[in-house]
Amino acid sequence: MRDATAQDQAGYPGPMEGLYAWLRRHPWLVDGTLAAFLLAGAANAYLGDVPVLPASLALAGTVAVRRRFPLAAYAVALAIGLTQVIVGISDTYTNSPLQPTFADAGILVLLYTVAAQRPRRFSLPGLAACVALFLAVVIRYNPGGAQGQHHLEFFLVTAMLYLLAPTSAWVLGDSMGYRRAYSAGLEERAVRAERERDAQAQIAAAAERARIARELHDVIAHNLSVMVVQADGGAYAFDAAPERSRQALVEIGRTGRQALAEMSSLLGVLRADREAAPLTPQPAAAEITQLVIQAREAGMNVSQTVQGPVRSLPGGLSLAAYRIVQEALTNVRKHAGPGAAAEVTLRYGQDELLVRVADDGRGTGGLPRYGTGRTAPEGHGLAGMRERAAIYGGTIQAGPRPRPAIGFEVTARLPVAPSAGDPPGGSLSRGVA
Repeated sequence: MRDATAQDQAGYPGPMEGLYAWLRRHPWLVDGTLAAFLLAGAANAYLGDVPVLPASLALAGTVAVRRRFPLAAYAVALAIGLTQVIVGISDTYTNSPLQPTFADAGILVLLYTVAAQRPRRFSLPGLAACVALFLAVVIRYNPGGAQGQHHLEFFLVTAMLYLLAPTSAWVLGDSMGYRRAYSAGLEERAVRAERERDAQAQIAAAAERARIARELHDVIAHNLSVMVVQADGGAYAFDAAPERSRQALVEIGRTGRQALAEMSSLLGVLRADREAAPLTPQPAAAEITQLVIQAREAGMNVSQTVQGPVRSLPGGLSLAAYRIVQEALTNVRKHAGPGAAAEVTLRYGQDELLVRVADDGRGTGGLPRYGTGRTAPEGHGLAGMRERAAIYGGTIQAGPRPRPAIGFEVTARLPVAPSAGDPPGGSLSRGVA
């Protein structure tokens, strides 16, 4: 008993549910058995009078095909029943080839099938036709000698049997049809909900992949570009200034370790183990100064200017500002050419943070770095910056500098909620040499 209860609680079907499921998978067996049962019930009629058998076989045959042709089978059964009322019933109780038998109960089975499988605009007229047929049976089969109390009892009994029987069959069939439609609706909603859940999971996974791709691009591109510049500088100064080569090697090692630490932090997000080592803090806007110093140590001519009262920023927005500056400096290092000077500007306004990275692009010969047009092609870096800014309702403008007509600049405007501690006016400007 305990095992059976455990199976029920675990959702395993019991023996009756399993039998019902097996019968649903073999409907032809159910209908064939039901037709045979109707013929067996009418055996006492056609064994004594063989001509009765064809009508019984026809009625049983309509039951056997009731699932495939419910309306046609029901129409044939009603026609046979009407013929039996007209020809097969007589007041003398003489046997007739079309006399009613137990097989006529198949009409009720067919009415149930029509009510269960077809809309009410078909089943209700079928019910009316069946009731009319059964009323005709009551009127046609009249015990002539019955009078008074016996006559009243006869009509009460026949009304109960011949009127309530088709009504009950229709109600059962209609309820079963409603139940099946309701179950089908539930299954459809469950399938649709599962598909929507899968679609949401795919969207979330795509967004997470895009976020990780942006982080990987920013980390790898920036640190590798610094390491490449240091390695080239160290190679050039290896013979003439070994000390500078040694410093370059030290800087390469430090940058490589920093890149590995950030890569480990990113890969920790992908780990399924909740007991993994705690991740290092993400860089923030306050560390942009260190980013500028690192670029300067790598040989770039970089300056930084901070305007307005410095305020604390939300973590995600602060990280976005840091990554935008990091990617912009990486592009300067990769595309501006040797000797290019860059300027990083942070302007804290009352409702926005402006991040601007501009270079003079001396190594490009005065032409825009990304070709001769006025706009730059959308690479992974610029696309990542636009996505980061868009997450926080900001915008990115990237293209050649209008004045002077040389170099390139990236300007990001990130909305910032006003802080209660901000001064109502005035600005603060300071430079980092």
